[in-house]
Amino acid sequence: MTRRVPLLLLAGLLLVLAGGAGQAQAAGYRYWSFWDRDGDRWIYADQGPSLARPADGAVQGFRFAVSEDSQDASRPRGTAGFATICAQTPDREGSKRVALVLDFGTPADAPSGETPPPARTACAQVSPDATTAEALATVAEPLRYDSNALLCAITGYPEQGCGEQVSGAGQQEPGTSGDSGPSAGLWAGIAAIVVVATGVGWQTWRRRRA
Repeated sequence: MTRRVPLLLLAGLLLVLAGGAGQAQAAGYRYWSFWDRDGDRWIYADQGPSLARPADGAVQGFRFAVSEDSQDASRPRGTAGFATICAQTPDREGSKRVALVLDFGTPADAPSGETPPPARTACAQVSPDATTAEALATVAEPLRYDSNALLCAITGYPEQGCGEQVSGAGQQEPGTSGDSGPSAGLWAGIAAIVVVATGVGWQTWRRRRA
């Protein structure tokens, strides 16, 4: 039984390596995510822009990025609130104002051959029952949708593609650490397994020599 221990530990080492490699190659999707602003926090919207009907004074955001899912999605950047975004749009009876934050992402998020436009904000003044999609259409045309009503492009960006799968998901914001290789924790685990396996092998060799 003692002879099997090093082999079992080395098998465990291979599983750890395989798991780390699988995480590094996780696939994601390149798409426009949709967000609601709650105070100074962005919350992933629980409805699509074609269904959401924001109240007067709402702040909503769109972010183009590569992500695995809603938990991993990159939030819109910028801190401007409703008062700032809609400062030049006076209140008008029979309408509502919706502040929109449009973040076109980073060059790393962009499809091949395309460059993201600078992020910008806009104040949409629309009818009280208008959806977010209708508000967006008044300030950010041309919009592009696919056959399933998925928002593919805002102001024509990107020119092509719509929610396509991208290998190596989880793009990092500038200035944050990336996931280009095994983490420090993974290497520590590997080192621990190697040390234990070496120790067991040494004990086995001593018993055989005795």
